Amino acid sequence: MEHKFTPRQYMVKNDFEFFHTKEELPPNIEYHNHDFYEIFFYISGKVTYVIEGKSYKLKPGDIILINNRELHRTIIEGGEDYERIVIWIKPDYITNLNTDSTDLTMCFESSAKKKYNLLRPDTETLAYLKTIVQKLEKAYYNSGFGSEVLKYAYVNEYNQKISNIIKYINANLDSQLSLENISAQFYISKYHLLREFKKYTGFTIHRFIQKKRLIMARMLLKENVKVSEVSLVCGFGDYSNFIRTFKREYGISPKVFAREIIQERDI
Repeated sequence: MEHKFTPRQYMVKNDFEFFHTKEELPPNIEYHNHDFYEIFFYISGKVTYVIEGKSYKLKPGDIILINNRELHRTIIEGGEDYERIVIWIKPDYITNLNTDSTDLTMCFESSAKKKYNLLRPDTETLAYLKTIVQKLEKAYYNSGFGSEVLKYAYVNEYNQKISNIIKYINANLDSQLSLENISAQFYISKYHLLREFKKYTGFTIHRFIQKKRLIMARMLLKENVKVSEVSLVCGFGDYSNFIRTFKREYGISPKVFAREIIQERDI
């Protein structure tokens, strides 16, 4: 069962969505993040999955787990059909399935903390998982439920220092994360840091920090945290700068965004 690729990066369902797509070279998708979890089953093609600056050269049968805070993208080379199965899952949907002794969100949260999102099952486990996925696909659709390779990332290479810098950024979004401070913290020249960070992540360091702060801001606004407090917690410092940056990124002000979230909950 193969379906047409969609560039849509948001969910229309309240629980989960299932996609099985195959093409030689799909449209280019830049770095992004979702408000939901993603399970990515790799079937075929020449693909590198990049998550928070870490690159995974995929093999058939590999599984990638992505939480709702991680910036990611795929790098697809032509020459072979690119086939994959992608499942999008709302965090609330999984949370509602939890019990006192079982937290089903742990697989997504643990992979993010360990900065290792790749699962490479053994032959027996993979066969079992394939059976489950095939059954899920059949049930999902039968029931009616609904190009250029990234210049600055190497296909098979991962820079440990950049990984440590990304971990540091993620842990200190509420602090002053200037280029000077980070380069001093990791004993690396500013110019080398700029070059290496862009090469391995596709972002300037300033843009990466800004994107991560905006992701955190959206999450806090959804939790009814006051806009002024969000601005401080997310490290924007200047309130008016936060308003401008948020609106430029998402097209609406933080207050409007928070109000729309409240209205959706009341419906």
